[in-house]
Amino acid sequence: MNSADKILVIDEGTTSTRAMLFDPDGRALGSTQRPLTQHYPAPGLVEHDAAEIWALTLDCAREMVTQAGGPGAIAGIGITNQRETVVFWSRRTGEPLAPAIVWQDRRTADICRTLKDAGHEPIVQAKTGLLLDPYFSGSKIGWALENWPQLRDAGDDLMVGTVESWLVFKLTGGAHVSDATNASRTALMAIGASGWDDGLLDLFGVPRAILPEIVDCAGPIATTDAELFGAPIAITGMAGDQQAATIGQGCLDPGQTKATYGTGAFVLSNTGRSLPQSRNRLLSTICWQVSGERHYALEGSVFVAGSLIQWLRDELRLIASAPESEPLARSVADNGGVYLVPALSGLGAPHWEPGARAAVTGLSFSTGRAHIVRAALEAMAHQTSDLKGAFAADGCDWQELRIDGGMVANDWMAQDLADMLDLTVERPAFAETTAMGAAMLAGVGAGLFGSLRDAAAMRGAVTRFTPAIDGAVRAARLDGWSVAMKAVLAGA
Repeated sequence: MNSADKILVIDEGTTSTRAMLFDPDGRALGSTQRPLTQHYPAPGLVEHDAAEIWALTLDCAREMVTQAGGPGAIAGIGITNQRETVVFWSRRTGEPLAPAIVWQDRRTADICRTLKDAGHEPIVQAKTGLLLDPYFSGSKIGWALENWPQLRDAGDDLMVGTVESWLVFKLTGGAHVSDATNASRTALMAIGASGWDDGLLDLFGVPRAILPEIVDCAGPIATTDAELFGAPIAITGMAGDQQAATIGQGCLDPGQTKATYGTGAFVLSNTGRSLPQSRNRLLSTICWQVSGERHYALEGSVFVAGSLIQWLRDELRLIASAPESEPLARSVADNGGVYLVPALSGLGAPHWEPGARAAVTGLSFSTGRAHIVRAALEAMAHQTSDLKGAFAADGCDWQELRIDGGMVANDWMAQDLADMLDLTVERPAFAETTAMGAAMLAGVGAGLFGSLRDAAAMRGAVTRFTPAIDGAVRAARLDGWSVAMKAVLAGA
């Protein structure tokens, strides 16, 4: 085998930046991670510093290149990233011109509502597979161009892209590209066509010239500047985090479904080469594109998952650490009638109500902190159950669910998912499936594997959780959740 057989993965998430090193057998040879600062300038606004993202990325990547034995040992780089977050920078200086607007940001809620009221949502959904919501990048870009004078004044110097575009630009010293999965999350790309859509660009007020070229998820995408690592390294794989996790979970056949429980929760069902059309407020998205051939997925996006546990820890101080939530949930027989609807950033699929606000219902003098913490964990299964119903109504009935993300190390939560969904839930021994998917794509792009199916050999052992709850108990809990959710939606 070629001595350059290691794969470097850059995983730039919402709350941290990480680099990992893999061999072609799927073994993680090293990992390093740095926390990413969150900026909340006003309620509903979430920003990142793109310069910090780059500095952390370069620091982590250099550490892994050194551990690999130098750039000559690396066959390719895979990049995966927080989707929908938008970066604005100067073509001339390569420096950010404004804060990065994060996917959780809700500042364009009024813009989206106005467009929806004007009747634009059906055509947006037909072209992009998405809905009119602040979540997606297009309205963020349009808002920034309208409200930040330094962007308007930049003229031809302005470059805009999602996080992977920013990282490739910095890594290469000027390449401006976006892979098809990330491009499909902007609401500016017609996912059944080849590129940016003029009608969508006009709708959101986004000039085509500031946007990147759309490229495959695997192949010879670009090459790093030799000065960064001592020699050039090929960038050979790229995908948004949820698509990467779908690949890393081995969901390569139509119908196979994964759920990632990270900052938010994201469920994707592979639909193969068939572009799905949802009638139940789910999203259609590109799952991957290799050699110009697209595979699609149906997606349900929940905005608040792990961030809820972080909120319980940091703001309410009900727990000292995330792992403490599991023994607390086990310490009570049930939720005591308490339900927590975690609409801290509005509600995503299948409700799509940006004005919704979180609520805790069913409190009494007998309620203890364990009940509230348990209700927070139960909300993961409750939200996923809502998605399960929407997927089934769209003709995509789950047969099992493959789970990953930081939250699923919690055995109690994994079992609760199996119980409430009445499905077998499968958890891989190697939990970093987002990084694994990026490694698989990079391995294909570097020629280490002939196809994604060959690369799936990188995926390792799994643990299975099977339903073990009485059907009447399940139904009663879901009824209670439904009542709580209806109250939140009524108040939005």
